[in-house]
Amino acid sequence: MLRVGLTGSIGVGKSFVSSVLAELGCHVLDADKTAREVVAAGSAGLRAVVEAFGSEILQPDGALDRARLGAIVFADETKRLLLNSILHPYIIAAQDEQLREWEVEDAQGIAVVDAALMIESGGYKRFDKLIVVHCRPEVQLERLMARNAISREEAARRTRAQMPQEKKKRYADFLIDTSNGFEDTRRQTVEVYQHLRELVRGKEREVLE
Repeated sequence: MLRVGLTGSIGVGKSFVSSVLAELGCHVLDADKTAREVVAAGSAGLRAVVEAFGSEILQPDGALDRARLGAIVFADETKRLLLNSILHPYIIAAQDEQLREWEVEDAQGIAVVDAALMIESGGYKRFDKLIVVHCRPEVQLERLMARNAISREEAARRTRAQMPQEKKKRYADFLIDTSNGFEDTRRQTVEVYQHLRELVRGKEREVLE
C-alpha cells in the first residue's frame, strides 16, 4: 500500500483536498479525528494531558474542554509543544493500527493521513510521499476569520504559531494551491491522485518482475 502524508497550515483548505482524495478512492485518515479519540473521556491520553495541564481543562462530565485547552496552548509556545509531545505517541500508534488494517484489506490501495503538524513532528518521514496544501497568506487569514469567527489579529496570531507555509512547501513531493477556489483545487488534487496511482502501478510492476 502506498502511504501518503497530507499536510498544510491552519485554514488552507486541507480538509477539502482530503475529501476529494476520499471521493477518488483513497483511504483517508484524519489526524484531528484520531487526536480527539485518544483524549476521549477515561482514556490514557486524557489522563496524561490532565496530569500536565491540570483538571481545569476538564468539563464537569469529565470530557476534555477543547476550547479551554486551545486557549492555553495557542497563547504559549512551550505549552503547545508540551501538548504535542504528550499526544504524538498515542496518535501515531492509533494511525499505525488503522494503516495496518487497510493494508490487509487493500494492499494496492492508497492510504492518506491528513495531519497539520506532520512536518513539525517529523511524522512525514513515515510516508512514501508528502502532499503540502497551501494558499496565499491573505486568503488563509480571511478563511480563518470566517471559519472561526475571530478577529484578524487572532487569526494572524494562530498562523504565526505554526511553521510558515513557505518552509512547509520545501518538504513536499506534491503541492496543491487552494487560493483560487474549489474547482481549481479539485483539478490539482485529481492530477496528484493520478500521479499516486501511477506510483502504485509502478510498485505492482516491480513485484511482478
